[in-house]
Amino acid sequence: MEEHRAIQPSYMTVGEIAGKMGVTVRTLQYYDREGILSPSSESEGGRRLYTHKDIVRLHQIQSMKYLGFSLADIKTRLPSLNTPGEVSAALAQQAQDFREKIKSMQDALESIEKLGAEVAHMETVDWAKYADIVVALRAKNDLYWILKHFGDNLFSHIRSRFDRKKGEQMQDRIKRLMREAAALQESGHSPESEQAQALAKDFWGYLMDFSGGDVGIIMEVAKLHDDFSDSEWKDRFAFDKEFMGKTLSIYCASMGANPFEEDDK
Repeated sequence: MEEHRAIQPSYMTVGEIAGKMGVTVRTLQYYDREGILSPSSESEGGRRLYTHKDIVRLHQIQSMKYLGFSLADIKTRLPSLNTPGEVSAALAQQAQDFREKIKSMQDALESIEKLGAEVAHMETVDWAKYADIVVALRAKNDLYWILKHFGDNLFSHIRSRFDRKKGEQMQDRIKRLMREAAALQESGHSPESEQAQALAKDFWGYLMDFSGGDVGIIMEVAKLHDDFSDSEWKDRFAFDKEFMGKTLSIYCASMGANPFEEDDK
């Protein structure tokens, strides 16, 4: 640390820099003790003196603290600022940290809003179901909204049968089938058409894999689809729910065993 007999205009006392940067003297003294930000100089009388470079450093510290970094992390991440290249690189990294934090906060806000929307449509408080929706949101599962319709038995079946990887595979599979169904309906195919029945065969295979052959689970899935409002079907899948229902019923009837009809008897 350089020593100066008198305080030059380019130097500031701890009180001056505290006032300029909106922090307390105690905070600056703590940063000094912890080796996070030490004054660049000292007067002959022992007064701790700061420079404009220290203001830039303090700005970095405040920004990183706002971003959620711990002081220990800030101490290790702060680079030297002795050349234009180092200053530019440090500011670029700080900007990237901001972008990542903003993205994280935007994701968190979106998840909170989506969870709130789903909770508003549930008739009772169900913390286990809330937790499952949160997990789905964090995993970027865009079928999270379906979970509010799940009963305890269906949740239990999914938890016991699927880990995250298998669950993602089944999710991708059902979304593909739904896209194909929407494309068929848009192109004017009837439920009886060869293409629609080929889709029904694939969809039935999905139901068998999902349920493990348990007809009771298949019936719960069928009821689950009935629970979706028309707007949910149209908004999420771009086709009317009756199309897949008719297509699948025709396929099951052709096999000589239709569990949906048996349930109606």
